[in-house]
Amino acid sequence: MMGFLKIVRRDYYKEKGRRQMDISLRQRQIKAGFGKRILLFSLCLSFSFVGNFPEVFAQEAEQAEVTQAAENQQEVVPTEAENQQEVVSTQAAQGQPAESTLYAKSAVLMDAESGRVLYEKNGYQHMPNASTTKIMTCILALEQGNLDDEVKVSSYAASMPKVRLGMAADDTFQLKDLLYSLMLESHNDSAVAIAEHIGGSVEGFAQKMNQKAEELGCKDTYFITPNGLDGQDETGVHGTTAADLAKIMSYCIKNETFLEITRTPSHQFSNLAGTKTYNCNNHNAFLQMMEGALSGKTGFTGNAGYCYVGALRRDDRTFIVALLACGWPNNKTYKWSDTKTLMEYGLSQYQCVDVCEYGKEFPQAKVLDAEPENGRLYQEVSVPMKAKEEKLMVLKRADEEVKTVYEIPETVEAPVKEGQQVGCVRYFLGEKQIAEFPICAARSVKKQSAAWYKNYLMKLFFMEKNFYFEENEPSS
Repeated sequence: MMGFLKIVRRDYYKEKGRRQMDISLRQRQIKAGFGKRILLFSLCLSFSFVGNFPEVFAQEAEQAEVTQAAENQQEVVPTEAENQQEVVSTQAAQGQPAESTLYAKSAVLMDAESGRVLYEKNGYQHMPNASTTKIMTCILALEQGNLDDEVKVSSYAASMPKVRLGMAADDTFQLKDLLYSLMLESHNDSAVAIAEHIGGSVEGFAQKMNQKAEELGCKDTYFITPNGLDGQDETGVHGTTAADLAKIMSYCIKNETFLEITRTPSHQFSNLAGTKTYNCNNHNAFLQMMEGALSGKTGFTGNAGYCYVGALRRDDRTFIVALLACGWPNNKTYKWSDTKTLMEYGLSQYQCVDVCEYGKEFPQAKVLDAEPENGRLYQEVSVPMKAKEEKLMVLKRADEEVKTVYEIPETVEAPVKEGQQVGCVRYFLGEKQIAEFPICAARSVKKQSAAWYKNYLMKLFFMEKNFYFEENEPSS
């Protein structure tokens, strides 16, 4: 026992001595470090007094900064010019026309079928849109009026500035004839006469125009005049965006009468009194410019500049181009150049592809509280599922990927009917959902009921009874 205590005591003093040595060493290191700092500070003061400090330490400081930057791998913020170059490179890689090649200040290329914007340059900027407004005037008149309606001209309508039909107050016309005047020659007096007939007044018709724009999903459109002449009130400035204008045109071309009117080369008519005869010619040069040109409307005011909205259909593809502020006199042809550039981009880069995933197999879903199919208690019942399969034609570039997201339950509640929707599959192009189809049960499953339990117990009873009598039957 004494030997053991000696050993413990010896180890205690050894450990104590080691700790004292460590403390002493640490104190010497601190003093040495402090001394080095004082020496370095003294040297810095000496160099600064003799004027050599900047030259001696500048190179070291610069080298330290370079080394630190390399070690930290700091991100270099690109300049605005570099950013612009990157955008141009991306556009070139995708075949997009560079913004600098377009004359229009605002431009949009849209897929008419889906409403998807395929290209835009300031496409969401509110701007005056001149007589392209008249496509809204025309479609409202077609939907809310009758082509055989008799339209009486007011003195206000007759006072409209050029371009005008030259109607007189109290003249009467068929609505159909005024629509040709509106869309072929862009007559301002015809627009007001139509507006007053359909809306009761220009203000009443403007309310209908704005309501329709909202129904179509326009985000930044406000109409004041039915002819597109510049206007402003306490609510805002007459105008729209290229994206909204393209959306309105996408809707208009679904109306066959709208297409018939806007595609007609010329139209002759007279007032209902038969005292005046008029001839209207179509000034939409785009109709003869490209194969598949479908419809369009030009426009110009001093504030809006030259504007245009047009549609082209080729095979299973329909494109809309909307241009705002596309030059001023003497640059009347700029709109045709930009329209052709954007349409050719759409035709060369976008194809309709069937992206439906056919023959997709899914794991079966467990049916809770289901009636067992083999007549035994506690049997697990599951139901197979199948997705609705139909063509899903999507206009896309070759480098664009369509993604699918399947929402499939692991369990469903009984009862289940064949064809009952239990899940869905969603298709995405980029971040936008483009379609959704149901996933349905492939067969029916009954719910476990009190009657089933009763029958089950009765079967057990009779099976047990038969077994009993068979066991106790006397042998012969």
